[in-house]
Order: sequence, then C-alpha cells, then structure tokens
Amino acid sequence: MNKQPHTYIIGEIGQNHNGSLEIAKQIIDLAANPVKEQLFDLPLKGMDAVKLTKRDLKYELSASEMRRPYKSINSFGRTYGEHRAALELSDEEHFQLYKYAKGKGLDFVETFCAPSCLSVLKHFEPDRLKVASRDLTNLPLLKAMSETKIPIILSTGMSGKGELDDALSVISRIHNHISILHCVSEYPTHPRHVNLNTLDYLLKNYKEYTIGYSDHTIGISVPVAAVAKGAKIIEKHITIDRSLKGTDQKGSLGKDGVRRMVRDIRLMEMALGTKDIFIEPEVHEVKTKLERSLASTRELNEGDVIFEEDLQLLSPGTGFKWRDKNRLIGRRVQKMIPKNEIILPEDLI
Repeated sequence: MNKQPHTYIIGEIGQNHNGSLEIAKQIIDLAANPVKEQLFDLPLKGMDAVKLTKRDLKYELSASEMRRPYKSINSFGRTYGEHRAALELSDEEHFQLYKYAKGKGLDFVETFCAPSCLSVLKHFEPDRLKVASRDLTNLPLLKAMSETKIPIILSTGMSGKGELDDALSVISRIHNHISILHCVSEYPTHPRHVNLNTLDYLLKNYKEYTIGYSDHTIGISVPVAAVAKGAKIIEKHITIDRSLKGTDQKGSLGKDGVRRMVRDIRLMEMALGTKDIFIEPEVHEVKTKLERSLASTRELNEGDVIFEEDLQLLSPGTGFKWRDKNRLIGRRVQKMIPKNEIILPEDLI
C-alpha cells in the first residue's frame, strides 16, 4: 500500500493581525487546531505552517503614494504611509510569533518584500521563504533571498512562463529547494479565472520542483480540488474574524472555514489512494449482501434439468454469477429448489 500523501497547508496571516501581536497569536492558534471528522471519529492534522509578511516602507512605495490621504473604512492612518506603518510588526515581534508558532508545532514562513527585511534572520531562520506574486520579477530580491539557502516558495499570480523562468534561473544558481504555487492575483478570484489546469502544466513542465496552489477564491472547493489534481502545497488567507477591519479579512477563511478546508483536504489525501482497481476488504460484506446471484424463476424439483428461462438474478451474492450461467444450464437438480431462491453448488447433481 502506497504511503498516504500529505499536503503542506499554509495559513497566510499576512497582515490580518492588524498590527496586534495578540490577534496574530490567536490566528496561529486557529491554524494549529487539530480537526476531527465526526462520522468516522478520525483525528486529522491541522495546518502545517503560518505565514507572515515583512515590509520595509523605505523600499515599498513612492513618496507621493506614502503621502496620499487614505480615507478608506479599512484605514489605520491618515495617509497610506501611516496606514502601512501601523500594520507593520518589528523584527523582534516577528521573532516572538516565530517562537509562538513553533511552540504550537507549526512551521513558520516569511514573505520578505525587500532585501533589507532579511534583518529578521538575525533573530531566527524561517522554515521557508515566500516570494509574493508581485515580486517574482524583483530579481535583486530573489537573489538576496536565495543566498540564504532557505527553501523558497514562488507564487505565479502576476506572471507568465517567461517571468517564472527568469525567477527560477536566479534562484537555481544558488539552490533548487524551490516550490511553485499556481496563483491568480484577483481578490477574490472569479471561478472562471482560476484555471486549475495550470497545475497540470506545472506538474508536467516543472516536475523537478514541488507544485502547489495559492488560493484567493471564495470558499474551500477550489483548494480541495487542487489537491485532487496533485498540488502538494495549499496556501490560504485565514483570520479569527472576517468582520475585522482590513482589506484581506473578508476574503479570508474564518474559524469554521479553516476547519472545513483542513478537514476536506485531509480527507482528500486519504481518498486519493493508489492507481489500481480492486475491492476494498471493507466492501466484501456489503458485496455479499447486495450483489446478485443466479436464482430460480420457478420451483425446481429433484431431477429437473435447468434451462436459461429458469434463471434470474436476485440478492444476496452468495451463489453463482450471470457469467457462470453455462455451468448451470443443462444440469440436473439434486434436491428441490423453491421459486425465487438462490441456486447453490450443493443443489446440483
């Protein structure tokens, strides 16, 4: 029996923490929660990792964009620069959350948005680094991240084959610990734009890398389907409360959504099985009860010869099958067989 596959599920916190360590810890708790499938009493592993994003605002936006008034209901400051600054956690706070996640048994993934963000590495080493879709063409950043030799995840949400190949060329000069996530950077992503068949393309043409899917759709069906198509990594935004202030909150999974997605992915892993056709041992009892066997259409008396018109198919499946009918036709009956009864080997001469 093949080993059951395991999907690496990343709960993307991003900036759903709203600048609060306490909220960030509650989201980490959510990701770490084990899940149970009630009907079969199956304990299921929760998420495998959480991901945070680190920005350096000195290398993030133009001066005019930093000064731009920001009057959105999701604003945390008078200007867009003040808003972004309010959502940033310090290197030390990232370290605290790293230790908290590790204490919960989770991996810790970091998205760095500038080479200067690698200052976090003075405090700890993330398990993986994530390149945001917008930075797949930021080749200086990719070079700096690859030089850490920490495994890297690329997201293709804003890129085609040329941009992806350029990114791979930069990183693979240093190492090949690379994962590629199919992604569509539309928030939320319209179902017609998901194009999950891109996974087939990536699995065929980039088979030396781990292939996964970063999801921005509403609901959980698409990431579960991605696992069925072969995705080994799933990334999804998560939050403790979708009504919280913030542009990503409403498009994230809340507590019940996280539970249902993790449950369905873990059940999908079990369901994939092996590339073969066979009868599961647990099916034999049902097969015996429900499958049909050759039975009499009339009362057959001792010495009667069986003809095809004497045969029909009835349950249970304890006797001869239709493919065996020529073994019965022309045979004589050894003892009386009532009408509508299964014909057994001991009934025949």
